[in-house]
Amino acid sequence: MGVDRPPFRRPGHVKLALEYGIDVLWIGARTTVNPFAVQEIADALQNTDKIVLVKNPVNPDLALWIGGVERLYNAGIKKLGVIHRGFSTYEKTKYRNIPEWQIAIELQSRFPDLPLIIDPSHITGRRDMIQEVSQQALDLNYDGLIIETHTDPDNAWSDAAQQVTPTVLKKMFEDLKVKKTTVEEDGYNTEMIKLRANIDIYDSKILEILGNRMKISEQIGSLKKINNVAVLQNKRWNEILGKMILEGEQKGLSEEFILKMFKAIHQESITHQEKIINKH
Repeated sequence: MGVDRPPFRRPGHVKLALEYGIDVLWIGARTTVNPFAVQEIADALQNTDKIVLVKNPVNPDLALWIGGVERLYNAGIKKLGVIHRGFSTYEKTKYRNIPEWQIAIELQSRFPDLPLIIDPSHITGRRDMIQEVSQQALDLNYDGLIIETHTDPDNAWSDAAQQVTPTVLKKMFEDLKVKKTTVEEDGYNTEMIKLRANIDIYDSKILEILGNRMKISEQIGSLKKINNVAVLQNKRWNEILGKMILEGEQKGLSEEFILKMFKAIHQESITHQEKIINKH
């Protein structure tokens, strides 16, 4: 049973759930953002032996997620877990709710014994991406999956685009690969798989950020074209480069690397602007 209702109804729903023997409850993303609402639920669940799962807050705020878990734990609830369902964003991305994997990874590192479950249906919003995100989660040692299924997804009353048929779900489970370790292993391979999966996530994020940066460069190109302004602005470029070198050093990045990276980015930006300016 999910608990994600107006505040004055939440304790009542929790009481009914417990009276009727519900085995698992979860707190919805819109409720996790409200510490007062979470506390109300924690009070209503005081010392329960039921399983309680906490969805990540709608906004990418790790502190709110941790706070929700701690309020429930302090209420004597021991069977706790969390659900990663992605985060809302004003930017247009390929996801319905962007994963922000690093937030879930940070939560996992702080609470290594807390079961972490992925909800790829809500993250993707698209049935054709569910397997990809599910595999990413398994590669990051998630403990479980929540996948929406329907015998006739296109005619489902809600979230039709993100639901799969039972047949597709079965095939998905057959194709997903769970990384296993044996007693004889020293843990190297398992840790390497996790670290490389993290690298893949950040590399994809870098490409997405660079793509968005180039879109802004094209807008700048259009503005320069209208006002008959030259593409190359040396003063602005030198200011950016100096600032990035200083910030890079603070993050442990060498000046040589920063120079190479931002020269490449700058050149790509110029190329995008020139295409706009020279377009007839």
